[in-house]
Amino acid sequence: MASKSFFAVVAGVGAGTGRSVAVRFAKAYPVVLLSRKPESYQDVVAEIKSSGGQAIGLTADVNDPASLKKAFETIKEQLPGSRLAAAIFNLSGGFSRKPFLELAAGELDSAVDGTVKSFFHFAQQTLPLLLDSVADSPNPPSLIITGATASVRGSAYFGSFAAGKFALRALGQSLAREFGPRGVHVAHAIIDGVIDIPRTREYNVNNGAEDGKIQPDAIAETYWQLHAQHRSAFTQEIDIRPYVEKF
Repeated sequence: MASKSFFAVVAGVGAGTGRSVAVRFAKAYPVVLLSRKPESYQDVVAEIKSSGGQAIGLTADVNDPASLKKAFETIKEQLPGSRLAAAIFNLSGGFSRKPFLELAAGELDSAVDGTVKSFFHFAQQTLPLLLDSVADSPNPPSLIITGATASVRGSAYFGSFAAGKFALRALGQSLAREFGPRGVHVAHAIIDGVIDIPRTREYNVNNGAEDGKIQPDAIAETYWQLHAQHRSAFTQEIDIRPYVEKF
């Protein structure tokens, strides 16, 4: 049964990881979905509600502190008395694949803005709320970050994307060291593979092996397991990949 005194928030919702994470966490908490476009969260909100869960979709730009602050003020109004149990950062802006000498400075800015700067604002908004939940949250208050292969390996033609993802990972690692001892679980997940979503349905991945793409529901279950970990065994970083993925 979902807890009415705690909630979860997911920044970055779509057909893949964001949707699955929201649905999984809605089994335990009311969930708030943040996205710049209502069409990104409307179907997910309806799906959760039709299953008996509680979900709120809010239009917000996570890279805009004023927009983000307004969203959390709305959350406070719509979920009075509720406290934050889990915050999931699932944004992945600035994806670009091109030779370095063809990159424009604006593309680097876009990658940094869409990853580490957005996370900076999201973390500053959510960490005080997570700290306030440490004493009696049903699970350790958690800040979970979606990373990528580019978080740890800068491949050719992915310079701007890797720069943003590396910085995101570094900031998350720093926050884990600062806030872990205070009871907040900060975890970074390296998603090392192609996620099975409608856009990638026709991709030939890992020679077409069964389960050669990552199932978003499996990612969501792993995120829940991270959230439910006992504080004596926090995982700061995890890599998620299909059994046949080369690494």
